[in-house]
Amino acid sequence: MRADAFDNTRAAIVGRTVHAMELTAVVTGAARGIGRCVVMRLRAAGYRVVAVDVSPAVSDLAEDGRVVPVLADVTADAAPGAVVGRVVAEFGRLDVLVNNAGRFLRRPILSTTDDDFDTLLSVNVRSVFRLTRAALPHLVETRGCIVNTASISGLVGIANQSVYAMTKGAIVQLTRQLAIECAGAGVRVNAVAPGAVDTDFTAEARKADADPAASLAVTLANHPIGRMLTPDEVARAIVFLAGPESAGITGTILSVDGGYIAR
Repeated sequence: MRADAFDNTRAAIVGRTVHAMELTAVVTGAARGIGRCVVMRLRAAGYRVVAVDVSPAVSDLAEDGRVVPVLADVTADAAPGAVVGRVVAEFGRLDVLVNNAGRFLRRPILSTTDDDFDTLLSVNVRSVFRLTRAALPHLVETRGCIVNTASISGLVGIANQSVYAMTKGAIVQLTRQLAIECAGAGVRVNAVAPGAVDTDFTAEARKADADPAASLAVTLANHPIGRMLTPDEVARAIVFLAGPESAGITGTILSVDGGYIAR
């Protein structure tokens, strides 16, 4: 069989398999930015998606019953059971968990409060641990996968990001540890580590800088491609790690950073 014919046949088979199995996903932090793009790309690939966010804007994602918005605070004690219960009740299975919800903080450690520390730890780490723990029994049943959103801040030192970097470093290590722990059960665990991404999230943070224009110039200079990443560029990497094309990949931290780490 010619290579192009093989590729076309394989694509058709994969498409039919996704439709027949009705693969499902949970995406947190889904209302905007990277999470929103992930939801739309998974939906386009044939997945049914439970989209979770603390913002009412998540309701805008509702589409034909295939994207079910859930208004929830991922740090709430009841959130993991409620979210996993919802996807199982709606769709009967869970194949992909995308832990994307997070908070950013750029602040010198001497200006960082205990509340700052507790908030970032709760959103960026504790919620990921608890939702993953709730989802794993279902992912074992489907031999599914987990994709976490980490950051380049969890891989290298960046000034004024001590607490944020610490939380993302925890996600990097949790990803690696779970990949080993869950490999025997057929569950893959990977993460993406974005560089600076052009979202409302980062724009709001930059407004707090003494000189936002100078801050942006430094950010662009640190990314060899000379620009910030788009949310969809990161979403594509997440969807790749969630899909059949990455079946042999687990324990990987995929940097989507415009060359930042390679400097």
